[in-house]
Amino acid sequence: MNNGNGQNYSGYISEHQPGRRTSLVNKGDLRLRRILLIGLLILLLPVSSVADNLSCRRLPLLTGRFLDNHYAQNKMTSEIQTQAVSQMIKIIDPSKTLLYESDLEKLRPILQNLFARLQAGDCASLQQIYDLLVSRSRENEEIVKKILGSGYRLDDTVELNINVKKRPYVKTAEEKHDLLRKIVQFQIENALRAGIDLAEAVKQQIHRYELQTMRVVERNPEKLIKNVAESFALALDPHTTYLSPENLEDIRIQMQLSLEGIGATLSSENGFTVIEELIPGGGAERSGLLKPKDKIIAVAQDGKNPVDVIDMDLPAVIKMIRGKKGTQVTLTILRQAESTARFDVTIMRDRINIKEQEAKISYETRSAGGRQYRFGVIDLPSFYGDEKENKSCYEDVKKLLAEARGKQVDGIVLDLSRNGGGLLREAVRLTGLFLNEGAVVATKDNRGQVTILANGSAAAEKESNRRKVISFPVEDPLAVYTGPLVVLTSRFSASASEIVAGALRDYRRAVIVGQDHTFGKGSVQVLMPLPWDMGGMKVTTALYFLPGGKSTQKTGVEADVRLPELFLLENIGETELDYPLPAQSIKPFLSIPEKTAQYWKTLEPPLLAELAAKSGNRIAKDVKFAEIIRKTKESAEKKGIIRLADLRREIAKEEGNRKKETPTELKKRARDQYAPYINESVNILLDMVRPGSALNISNRAK
Repeated sequence: MNNGNGQNYSGYISEHQPGRRTSLVNKGDLRLRRILLIGLLILLLPVSSVADNLSCRRLPLLTGRFLDNHYAQNKMTSEIQTQAVSQMIKIIDPSKTLLYESDLEKLRPILQNLFARLQAGDCASLQQIYDLLVSRSRENEEIVKKILGSGYRLDDTVELNINVKKRPYVKTAEEKHDLLRKIVQFQIENALRAGIDLAEAVKQQIHRYELQTMRVVERNPEKLIKNVAESFALALDPHTTYLSPENLEDIRIQMQLSLEGIGATLSSENGFTVIEELIPGGGAERSGLLKPKDKIIAVAQDGKNPVDVIDMDLPAVIKMIRGKKGTQVTLTILRQAESTARFDVTIMRDRINIKEQEAKISYETRSAGGRQYRFGVIDLPSFYGDEKENKSCYEDVKKLLAEARGKQVDGIVLDLSRNGGGLLREAVRLTGLFLNEGAVVATKDNRGQVTILANGSAAAEKESNRRKVISFPVEDPLAVYTGPLVVLTSRFSASASEIVAGALRDYRRAVIVGQDHTFGKGSVQVLMPLPWDMGGMKVTTALYFLPGGKSTQKTGVEADVRLPELFLLENIGETELDYPLPAQSIKPFLSIPEKTAQYWKTLEPPLLAELAAKSGNRIAKDVKFAEIIRKTKESAEKKGIIRLADLRREIAKEEGNRKKETPTELKKRARDQYAPYINESVNILLDMVRPGSALNISNRAK
């Protein structure tokens, strides 16, 4: 990790205004959109504060810094300009409620010229953009006031497409009126469900659109320069970001673990605030009610009425959610699964409970062939580590493996299915607990320099000008677990998780079990401050590569044994982000000494195929998996359409059936949804060790 002026991060999934995620210290840029997956608290990326010192004349310096440091994009091209134009449009109208299709035809050449002249520091065309935004915002305000005029009545036949990505821009004033009518209806319904009467709900909506107009008017052409900087950064790849001074300070606070919150990473996705990940140990995760991809549609402070946050800037939403330890915040959640649900979740703000983030082990037993088998399941929420606090996931897992050996387990499941990444050093050393010596991962920078990280002195080749090796201490052979190993993954497994799973797969050491593949974030970001208090930049500077030579970029780590999707995952993964870098490969650097490899048996393709077939047969007969498959299918069929009448019916049904659950019961309910995946992973281990298994490990040490 780079702890100098530039800070190096291993993390995953997306972080930008229109929708992406980013990686920081404890998490991976994992789990699509403008996210900030640092496994800490809520992070705002980008923030809407104005970088007062970011002037038009300094944009050439800023863009030059990005291009000088980026892994793949080193000069301004027409393609980058075109992509920046698209990002700018998404930033200024994320929910497609402001602009007409004809506006885009006028805007694109103006913006194209803006980004073409960026190097010259010419921002004159921002005035035209500003004037258009003010005009359209005032138009929206007038339309809404007409919709909510005297005689306004609720219409429960309204259907709203919340999949903004697939919704076209309006072409006519009539289409805009119809769209705003549906959105306002939905927002008023939200207020009514919170106990606000119709008259007050109407007033709130009118005031909301008045405030939106005021915010747009206040966003003068100079303030649009920040959006230009953000758009340019996002045009390079999904994880490169411009950070305003306030945003940069937020990251520093996050890294110091000194900010209270609810323990969730959020993104802004097409006008909705979306939960990307629940941080283990945080209040959001402990509630037992929230899931990734839930939409936050209202926020209420303790004892106060909820505030509608649909189409509100992400930084403003985050400021409402964050607060002092010991205070409460209530989130109104919209979830579209097999049925559309709307419900409230009250969360106590707190610091992250580090104990909740620690690796844990549980034990499962199975009977077969007249014998009882015992298996260990290690849950690893993140690749955490803190030298000051003497915390290390590597050390914790090492102790758990020693405990498991003492209990004479017949196999281990390493659960990375909710692990978004973390510290690279911890991931490399933890891999050594299953491989002992050997190269684990490599990075390649924009100069072609390849750096291999290995445990022990094992390396694929001697150091050269193009390849260097960083070695970590070799593991004590007595601490290495050599028995049967399953690694449970999902689309949420990203960055450092992909490195561990990918290395164990390349060495044919473990069976990878999970959804089709992991997230696919194979890039490295460095955080750099900018001069003159302009803020900072997070820029992609390298790619990760697995021992077999392939990068995890875009493709992730493919599962050997596939399980059904727990959530609808079609929009989760690196390929769903804007402008992901292409996958690459380098010369393989597999390096396991003979004396180490003899302790564990490599998993050959015929065995993996046999395990997959047996698992498939079980899943086809499993009632719980059948229910998961049914719900996922029904969710997909809705295609983002919410029907107000259906929503009311589902809410009434849910409220009628819901009993008051204790925190322990809520936590258990949250765990139970993952139980079929753990259960099947253990069954796969049983297939590997039962009498007659092709693995035949009965006489090997563990």
